[in-house]
Amino acid sequence: MLMTLLFVVVVIAAGAAGGALSGLMIGGKDLGKQLAGMMGAFYGLTSTVPAAVAVALYFIFRTH
Repeated sequence: MLMTLLFVVVVIAAGAAGGALSGLMIGGKDLGKQLAGMMGAFYGLTSTVPAAVAVALYFIFRTH
């Protein structure tokens, strides 16, 4: 159970970091670095959180 929770936290952090970096690369000049980073982190999380929760639920409820 602890490893599953750690997995979800790591995946969420990686999704936010990846989204922020992508936002900086794509819209850093036009929107400003801070706004582009925040928006990228938000949109990065919108795809990683459902996937992380689905995989965590799979690992919790799988049968051996």
